Amino acid sequence: MSHKSFNVHKASSQGRAMSFQEHFVQPQGFFMSDKSEKMHALSTAIAAADLRVLLMVLVHLTGDLRWLDAPYLPKRDIRLIPDADAGLPPAIQDEIRKAAVEVLSRNTPAVIVDPGDTLMQRMMSVSLGESVPAEYAPLNREEMGLISRQVQWPESAARSPEQQSVLIVGAGVCGIALAANLERMGIPFTVLEKHGDVGGTWYTNRYPGCGVDTPNHSYSYSFGPRFKWPRYFSRREDVQRYVAEVVDSLAIRNRIRFNTELLSAHWDEELKHWRATVRTPDGVEELVTNFLVTAIGQLSDPTIPQINGASSFTGLSFHSSVWPDGLSVAGKRIAVIGTGATAMQLVPEIVDIAQSITVYQRTAQWSRPIPGYSDPISAEAQWLLTHVPFYAEWFRFNMFWRYGDGLLKFLRKDPDWPHPERSINKVNDRHRQEMLDFMHSELGNRTDLVEKCTPTYPPYGKRILLDNRWFQTLKNPKVELVTQPIQKIVPTGIEASDGIREADIIVYSTGFRVTEMAARLGIEGIGGVRLADVWSNDNPSAYLGLAVPKFPNFFTMLGPGSGPGHGGSAVFQAECQARYITSAMAQMADAEADAIEVKAEILEDFLRKFDAEHEALIWTHPGMSTYYRNSAGRVFSVMPWRFVDYWVMTHDAELSDYLVSRVNSDESVPQ
Repeated sequence: MSHKSFNVHKASSQGRAMSFQEHFVQPQGFFMSDKSEKMHALSTAIAAADLRVLLMVLVHLTGDLRWLDAPYLPKRDIRLIPDADAGLPPAIQDEIRKAAVEVLSRNTPAVIVDPGDTLMQRMMSVSLGESVPAEYAPLNREEMGLISRQVQWPESAARSPEQQSVLIVGAGVCGIALAANLERMGIPFTVLEKHGDVGGTWYTNRYPGCGVDTPNHSYSYSFGPRFKWPRYFSRREDVQRYVAEVVDSLAIRNRIRFNTELLSAHWDEELKHWRATVRTPDGVEELVTNFLVTAIGQLSDPTIPQINGASSFTGLSFHSSVWPDGLSVAGKRIAVIGTGATAMQLVPEIVDIAQSITVYQRTAQWSRPIPGYSDPISAEAQWLLTHVPFYAEWFRFNMFWRYGDGLLKFLRKDPDWPHPERSINKVNDRHRQEMLDFMHSELGNRTDLVEKCTPTYPPYGKRILLDNRWFQTLKNPKVELVTQPIQKIVPTGIEASDGIREADIIVYSTGFRVTEMAARLGIEGIGGVRLADVWSNDNPSAYLGLAVPKFPNFFTMLGPGSGPGHGGSAVFQAECQARYITSAMAQMADAEADAIEVKAEILEDFLRKFDAEHEALIWTHPGMSTYYRNSAGRVFSVMPWRFVDYWVMTHDAELSDYLVSRVNSDESVPQ
């Protein structure tokens, strides 16, 4: 084994964040050499603009607040992709669009760049046609890039950023979010990525139809270049390409060691740093680093159920997350085990070319219709998102809000609700009926499928799924939905309790080992305590989903209790956590500290509140199972709080929550 000290990489000016004025005063490509060409493109695009967004553009560019009053007030529309006319009369629509063309053709700087909290709250409320609480104003000023989310290195710090070092495990959306922050702060870092490129789950999962179930414009960073998403809900190859573009725009690809895997890591108590053993294409190495951050998320370790006879199958079998490159299913008999999010994307995608598809279902799933789910983003909308100042930012806000905290209050259990066997409160019952009505409209007279597809638990009790022609696909004569239990796998196919169905290919769409997360990485903290032991019994826990007692200078991004369950975006969570981690590092430097370890009592108090909050929410409802819960029935995976709550919790680390120490000192640093 060779020994190497941690490589020092200094931040480059190429990776800095573009200033707001640079980004917005002259959007790239807005000015065309031919004036008539520019005006035609502008007028055509504005005619298709979402007026909720366009009104906010006018406020920024002109500073005229009359656009926030009657008669220009949009009507509330809770649909994820609402009508662009905002419910306004045609004459008012025309007035707004005409004003936008005139203002945008002037080529003048914005009057209002950052509206501040008070005006921001008013603008958000007008844009949505509903009252938005004031606490969301500072969050969304950051989320939209109107103000910086970046932690600043304290001028009073005795140590420079270059004296730190960070080892990040994983180059998915979490790892890159942290890497971007570290690059801008000038903190040296290296990312270990066991695969050949960035993207994490979006690099590894390549099954047909794989894509996001969160709108792209909220499943994206608040920093970096604008990306031309082809659809509102794009495919995995587009997400992976987006992450790669962010990496290249920040010039940090040279900080990522590809095809390199963390084998183990242990904390050196005397020198207060981590020693990590890694496997590279050239052999095994040891790296030394001040901070260790795992960024592998919760859905990275596939699980395949133990089914008798599995090894006897003579065809091809694999987990959906390792779909073979170049595999053709044309003319094949496909067996899909599982009916979760993956199956709902996969089966409709391959039904036209497969000879037949047999879907084995253990539990029926609620599916939510999203008009426009598969639609491409029009050329006019692309033009607006690319060229019009503030348009992409307010479009992003609308998506963030519509897929954000609004649902959570309706996921609380009403103790007086008379029908707990089907729903948890009045609104939840209405959502149930709406989804049932949709299912019936899709399945028509196929009463056999209606019976099989109707869940026996309240909607949102499991991860909510988006309809991707799922019910229509189930009606296809080539598709059979099997609800009889699987008995065993035989050489020619799968035997259920009602007989054998032959298959050429078996696809395990059976999820991931969510309870393991970073525990499988061989990490040892103070006194050699193993993270795998601390997180044993399917019960991982971490303060804020990030920090674990006995593991100093260690953070686990998107760790236990920090997954988004009621909507939102893992990218938002990643940015919150990256801010928290870098805030802790900056405060440590100011305190001349070498190590921080979250206090056990802080985690215990956090977990008491976490569990109590979950007791009031749908995911603890009896009579169902979900990967959000462990084998004992405790919800461990997703957070019970609003996104704005988590943003506040993670915005600035509190060193008083930690034991703080220095090298060669037996005393804690005063807090």
